[in-house]
Amino acid sequence: MDHDVADIGLAEQGERLISWAGKEMPVLRLIRERFEREQPLRGLRLAACLHVTSETANLAITLRAGGADVRLCASNPLSTQDSVAAALTRSFGVPTFAVKGEDSQRYYSHIESVLDLRPHITMDDGADLVAELHKDRQELIGGVLAGTEETTTGVIRLRAMARDNALRFPIVAVNEALTKHLFDNRYGTGQSTIDGLIRATNVLIAGRTVVVCGYGWCGRGLASRANGLGAHVIVTEVDPVRALEAVMDGFRVMTLEEAAPEADIVITVTGDINVIDRRHMEVLKDGAIVANSGHFNDEINLAALDDMSVDVSTPRQFVQSHRLQDGRTLHVLAEGRLLNLAAAEGHPAAVMDMSFANQALCAEHVAKHHDEMAVGVHDVPEEIDSEVARLKLEAMGVRIDVLTEEQRHYLSSWQMGTS
Repeated sequence: MDHDVADIGLAEQGERLISWAGKEMPVLRLIRERFEREQPLRGLRLAACLHVTSETANLAITLRAGGADVRLCASNPLSTQDSVAAALTRSFGVPTFAVKGEDSQRYYSHIESVLDLRPHITMDDGADLVAELHKDRQELIGGVLAGTEETTTGVIRLRAMARDNALRFPIVAVNEALTKHLFDNRYGTGQSTIDGLIRATNVLIAGRTVVVCGYGWCGRGLASRANGLGAHVIVTEVDPVRALEAVMDGFRVMTLEEAAPEADIVITVTGDINVIDRRHMEVLKDGAIVANSGHFNDEINLAALDDMSVDVSTPRQFVQSHRLQDGRTLHVLAEGRLLNLAAAEGHPAAVMDMSFANQALCAEHVAKHHDEMAVGVHDVPEEIDSEVARLKLEAMGVRIDVLTEEQRHYLSSWQMGTS
């Protein structure tokens, strides 16, 4: 297949969404203009497994402007915007394999279709593409120069692959860029998860007890936004430093077993498995809502919940109500998948502007420097991080100070002290 989308006739609607998002992505636009002139990706085949949204479309168009032959598939079965997938395929020359609500078999067949491009560069969001390449398409690995990875979950998987000596080419951890996780993870996840929660349920947040599982950058953002809407926020953590930070930020911190009986809403953002487990669901109050904004749908033990249930209904789109054997009802949002992308539209374009600017510049970096990179997971070069921040400030009309020569000398010397 040269593409697989829900309805190619939705392309015109998708074009409008892509254009709307593009107006909020000035950094990526500046990079695209340079890419069109310089063609740093000319002749390279790039396979991308990303959330198929209007923001991602602007990245794909930028990569193509730089000369790359791009194919795209979804990195989550529920995160695709079908009109955007149609527009990318019909209007922008990016063959796309993504259908919102696709089952697991179709999801992986789409990854296979993208890998059929025989890529030189991989661009992943969760590492499913890279994992599939290493498990079932190893004959293609010799042609891969390098890759990039977008998410915390993906970086965790890739570091595990590297530790097991399973990873066979260099990958840049775009997620670790300061201009990615300080803004995308914190402000993007915080806002879009609350957006998904409200769209799915229309519940009032004020006065509710919201438990945030995990206080990484995503958890920080989510806790802050829930607090801003008047929620009573409890944070659960396994990392003592992050737990202490949550306490100092003014949140109650306790174990999830302690928090569960109080919770009206529990949202996971950890990147780990079975964070909400049977023992927690056994003590959640009747009517409690559970959801996940981590990458994979394994942060909630859905198999245990199914085992505890005597009936499952769907009172609203993206809400599954599980009636339990003891008479309580628990509500699961978006099948336990990424709430912010399944029930809402994902991160605002203004923060994805920086994340995807990092992706574009890192693709250029690996195209130029892959021969110098050892197999393994690499940080984003500091100069790329700084350039993204500089361009974002410029686009916002914000000016900052510049060090004088005297100040530069002072910072690089040791002779001067107390006078």
